[in-house]
Amino acid sequence: MPPPPPPRLVLPPLTDAGAALRRSYLRLVALSSTLRHLDQLLAVSLASGHYALDPAPATALLLRYASLRAPPAHLLALFRAFPRPDRFLRNALLRSLPSFRPHLLFPSPDSFSFAFAATALSSSCSSRGDAAAVHTSAARALHALAVAAGHAADTFVASALAKLYFKLSRGDDARRVFDAVPSPDTVLWNTLLAGLSGSEALEAFVRMVEAGRVRPDATSVASVLPAAAEVADIAMGRCVHGFGLKSGLAENGHVVTALISLYAKSGDMDCVRRLFDSMEEPDLVAYNAMISGYSVNSMVGSSVELFRELVSLGWRPNSSTLVALIPVYSPFGHELLARCLHAFVIKGRFDADALVSTALTTLYCRLNDMESARSVFDAMPEKTMESWNAMISGYAQNGLTEMAVALFQQMQALNVQPNPITISSTLSACAQLGALSLGKWVHKVIAKESLELNVYVMTALIDMYAKCGSLAEARSIFDRMDNKNVVSWNAMISGYGLHGHGAEALKLYKDMLDAHLLPTSSTFLSVLYACSHGGLVEEGRRVFQTMTNEYRISPGMEHCTCMVDLLGRAGKLKEAFELISEFPKSATGPGVWGALLGACMVHKDSDLAKLASQKLFELEPENTGYYVLLSNLYTSKKQYSEAAMVRQEAKNKKLVKTPGCTLIEVGDKPHVFMAGDRAHPQSEAIYLYLEKLTAKMIEAGYQPVTEAALYDVEEEEKEHMVKVHSEKLAIAFGLLSTEPGTEIRIIKNLRVCLDCHNATKFISKVTQRLIVVRDASRFHHFRDGVCSCGDYW
Repeated sequence: MPPPPPPRLVLPPLTDAGAALRRSYLRLVALSSTLRHLDQLLAVSLASGHYALDPAPATALLLRYASLRAPPAHLLALFRAFPRPDRFLRNALLRSLPSFRPHLLFPSPDSFSFAFAATALSSSCSSRGDAAAVHTSAARALHALAVAAGHAADTFVASALAKLYFKLSRGDDARRVFDAVPSPDTVLWNTLLAGLSGSEALEAFVRMVEAGRVRPDATSVASVLPAAAEVADIAMGRCVHGFGLKSGLAENGHVVTALISLYAKSGDMDCVRRLFDSMEEPDLVAYNAMISGYSVNSMVGSSVELFRELVSLGWRPNSSTLVALIPVYSPFGHELLARCLHAFVIKGRFDADALVSTALTTLYCRLNDMESARSVFDAMPEKTMESWNAMISGYAQNGLTEMAVALFQQMQALNVQPNPITISSTLSACAQLGALSLGKWVHKVIAKESLELNVYVMTALIDMYAKCGSLAEARSIFDRMDNKNVVSWNAMISGYGLHGHGAEALKLYKDMLDAHLLPTSSTFLSVLYACSHGGLVEEGRRVFQTMTNEYRISPGMEHCTCMVDLLGRAGKLKEAFELISEFPKSATGPGVWGALLGACMVHKDSDLAKLASQKLFELEPENTGYYVLLSNLYTSKKQYSEAAMVRQEAKNKKLVKTPGCTLIEVGDKPHVFMAGDRAHPQSEAIYLYLEKLTAKMIEAGYQPVTEAALYDVEEEEKEHMVKVHSEKLAIAFGLLSTEPGTEIRIIKNLRVCLDCHNATKFISKVTQRLIVVRDASRFHHFRDGVCSCGDYW
């Protein structure tokens, strides 16, 4: 609801001739439709000397200039040309300027002065960057003046101040403004409902109804329904709907549109369609809500049909229409539609709209068309925070972690302040990359920029430190969190599992239950993973049974994979195979059979391995890793002809094994090594050092494990092949480049081989170094010749 107009001017008495002249000026001002007309009137008024005598025409002239969008400098010149401006002229200028001028409040401000000043400041303020602090300070100064003048409890002033604080993302200050008003009216309540989000808005609406002092109107209902949709509280949304029906507000167009968005969020598209069809003349906003509902529920064909209907009725689509139509939620299978919509956006000149371009960027990222996504992003004339977030998270989610971090660094160079979503996406990229130094740098950025350490950022930090090998730092952050959600607990439990600390993961899981948090499917996956990598077979069985029997959570493919892995690692291959037949068909995917094949490799069961590999060749015929595993198993059992047949089959299909590589950071600089790599500038020193190191290892009892090497070469050549694996080269470089006693951290893109695992144990012993290795499945902490995994990986 718009604010009430200022009180009618009480004009000073004039002579009959003066009154007639005033009426003429006011009538001509009202009839003027261009700035040129107003300029002519102003010229006559100034030439006659009347402008400086009567404030009423001057005030009307200033307001009319403002309505025709005259420059602020022109409005200020009009004001200054009046020798003794009264309060009404000051208020007119305050109301018309796009920015706040504090001196205009004095000498005698009233409630309208403060309300118009708050509105002017709101129109020019920003909640981001360095300007946010300046504008917040100005808002608080204005608020203090209103309190001192006794106008802060006025509902008109309070509503304007609350809107200002909400614009600055200062919700607590806005609530304090509201609480200071003894009898808030409907407009002030509606300001509060519109500014709050989620459960806070729902609670405020309940308070409004229970208080009973003011009656909620259609704006109240239309403001609170999106909050119910935001937190997916459909039950509360239905209660609000019922209140609207009882109060006669449910047929209001804005309310119906909000109900369409609410029920679309719950997937009740039959109800949504009935609501839409009940509208006599749905406007463009209603069409947009309906199109968005179809898109969110993956009914892309229906959204396109409704868009065609909209165009055929003569409506011109706006940016919200296109954002609703772009199939962000179900992109796969709609690549052609994506291209057509992109062309429509360019043709309609919507590509300069940040919301539309961000939606297209997100769409292309989800289609893994990162080149098109980056093209749309780069073409944006003004990039919003949401567009930066879409591009960074797109890179991170598609495995292009270096690009995600590089874009974040570019963002920092441009002095664009990140928000919690940016930070979370960048930390996720650092976690995938295993780049601890970059992760620590992002952590420093958080402190430097004084960014909000909300639960999502804290959880992302826990995940990053755990995946980058710094489990102690992850636990330290976890312990400092005041409000942990289930995702935070899951991240810490998963971190323990990744490092092979099964007992600690189970203890944390029990602590979570004691805190009365409901475990999710992801919680059980993290616990099962920890049990699998910690060899806790019985504990894992109990957790799986608890999940299915007590919490009624159906096991997904990942849960089933963990169970097979758990049993298989413990040598219970027959039980693991029998368990697969009990799983739902939808859960017996490549991961399950891959876990069984990996267990067969460890326990040398070639018969069961053949059966598992046949399933895998059917499910993922292009995955080279399964051929390599089966071939290595045959080779280790000296079944060379079978190994040759497997390798030949892979060769016939033109499958190429993923090359192993290892990353190590020294002095915050990453170095990547491949097997037999001599491209590094210090390769000669590395190989020389590795020769000396190997001699010390052999003296300590090391013997190369060559069973997984090619079978058709001599044993001496096999020993040389395993000696130059990428992880050994990276460790040798790390030992050469760091001070004695420094911890060595490396990241391998594949599962560490048996020989490298054995060799690293001996290296840690002869060099007295802690060596942390992150491979494709877990972390290994090597100290004094012992690995934290207990040779169980």
